[in-house]
Formats: sequence, C-alpha cells, structure tokens
Amino acid sequence: MSTTTVRRVKIATHAPEFYQALVALDEVSALGIDPKLAHLVRIRASQLNGCAYCLDMHTLDARHEGDTEQRLNLVATWREARKFYTEQEQAALELTEAMTLISVDHVPDDKYQIAADAFDEKELAQLMGLIIMINAWNRVGVTCRIEPGHYSPS
Repeated sequence: MSTTTVRRVKIATHAPEFYQALVALDEVSALGIDPKLAHLVRIRASQLNGCAYCLDMHTLDARHEGDTEQRLNLVATWREARKFYTEQEQAALELTEAMTLISVDHVPDDKYQIAADAFDEKELAQLMGLIIMINAWNRVGVTCRIEPGHYSPS
C-alpha cells in the first residue's frame, strides 16, 4: 500500500448530499440482521479492503455490544476457527468474502448457495445490502484516508 501526503477531499464536507444518502442507506442496511452477525460482516469486509477506520469502528462496536475478543480476533481466519461461529455466521462470512472480492470469481454459485441455504430470501437480500454498504464505506475510508482512533461506540 502506498501512502501519500497529498490532502484528500472529505466527502462529508464537499458532497454532503451524497454522504447523507450513504448514512441513510447504512441505517437500513442491517435491518432484521442479528447485530453480532452484522458486525462480523462489517469487520471481515473491512479486513479484506484494508480499511483501518471501519475495522476500528466495527470491532469497537462489536466489543461494546458484547461480542468476545476471541471471536473478533479470529474472524480473519474463521474457516480454521469454525467452532466459534454459527453456521449462519459462516455462511454470511463466505458471502461477504465473495461479494467483497467480486473481481476474483464474480460470486460463485456454490458460495451464493451456502448463504441461500442459511437465510430466507428476505434475510439474504438484507445481508447482501449490508455487504454492499460496508464495501461502499470501506471505499470512502480508504480513498479519503480516514484515520482510525477517533471513533467511540455510542
């Protein structure tokens, strides 16, 4: 990863309508999804995208809401630590990886099917929206170089 000293535009400041639209989408992106599962999805996508700000935010939120250090520490290697995650969480993490790395395999049928078997259609659509949303936020965080360390859970 290259770093730069070039000043980056703040989307919230210079495109406030767009930023507020992202916030509004974010507010509905996890409706009906278990909060622990939603945090795991956001954490895993942020790990894959290298978004330090979002990773900091969502691990803090997950801890604040009672998830364990062990689960949070192992999420990057969830396949080797399956006993710490429910089948539904594993299916969500599988889909998160496929959708986040969409340019690699274009969400293969077998990975999609794992999620389709674990969630009903409404839940699956909502999960896909959540994954799309965190990927959008990761792109904002990485592109604008938003620094971690300033967020605190509400």
